[in-house]
Amino acid sequence: MNVEAVLTALVSAAILSSTPLLLAAVGEAISERSGLLNLGIEGVMLISSLAAFWLTLETNSGAFGLLGGGMLGILIGLTFGALATVGRADQVVLGLGMTLAGAGGSAFVFREIYGSDQPLLAVGLGRPFEGMLDWLPVIGPALADQRWFIYVSWSLVLAAHLLVTRSRLGLRIRAAGEFPLGLEAVGGSVVRVRIAAAAIGGLFSGLAGASLSVVELGFFSPGITAGAGFLAVALAILGRWSPLRVLGLTLIFGLLTGLDTGLQIAGVDVRTEFLNMLPYAGIVLALVAFGRGARMPRALGKPWTGIAESR
Repeated sequence: MNVEAVLTALVSAAILSSTPLLLAAVGEAISERSGLLNLGIEGVMLISSLAAFWLTLETNSGAFGLLGGGMLGILIGLTFGALATVGRADQVVLGLGMTLAGAGGSAFVFREIYGSDQPLLAVGLGRPFEGMLDWLPVIGPALADQRWFIYVSWSLVLAAHLLVTRSRLGLRIRAAGEFPLGLEAVGGSVVRVRIAAAAIGGLFSGLAGASLSVVELGFFSPGITAGAGFLAVALAILGRWSPLRVLGLTLIFGLLTGLDTGLQIAGVDVRTEFLNMLPYAGIVLALVAFGRGARMPRALGKPWTGIAESR
């Protein structure tokens, strides 16, 4: 047994499988930082995944598919933000409604377009750094043998970190979630900031769904997300709403998910059901152990009613 080959395959699979979850969790972290609790990520991912899959098939371009999924995510995020702020809709009910609509709508549209067929994508996404880090055992090949969108995703996570911690908009996003009255008092608009944060979160969620069908799997099927949207909410909380912490957590989750692939290559006989359960059980245990210590944004889930009504 080649131990190095097994470890390389495990790390490579972890990076690939963690990408959709990483993008969704970072998007949720930004949304929650502004005070918006979006439980509709699952629905956004499903709809964007189908849209990206269809666009890729029609244009024979994975880049167009990913772009379309991201743009659709922005549109849905703007809608959610407007309904939650201007319309003052209950954020939990609105988010769950989006998830149900996304699950049912994507399944219906997929069956209407493709019937009982299961088309597969034959579009390849290039690996720009393949073979460049072979001198570095395990980590080198695993990092270099990735499709270009993986590196784009990491760049977006870094951009999200800089946005939240180093930019004026990021300061306003944090203020909208912690002390919206203070933001309004200095001339900011809680409504506009929260809608902007919802749009950014929608972009990340849309790209997460698109990457699932276009980059990771190469096909779409109803329910393809398998609860990834709700896992993203949990990871955003565990990561204390920090994009870089979320990155670390999703890589750990990806390693647990990739155990199945690594052990199969190694020829180890372990029940698949146990391995499939392991990552989710780990998230639940982590939430129980560390979730209580997380200090949520003070205004999370609370509708903004204006300065006059807040006094």
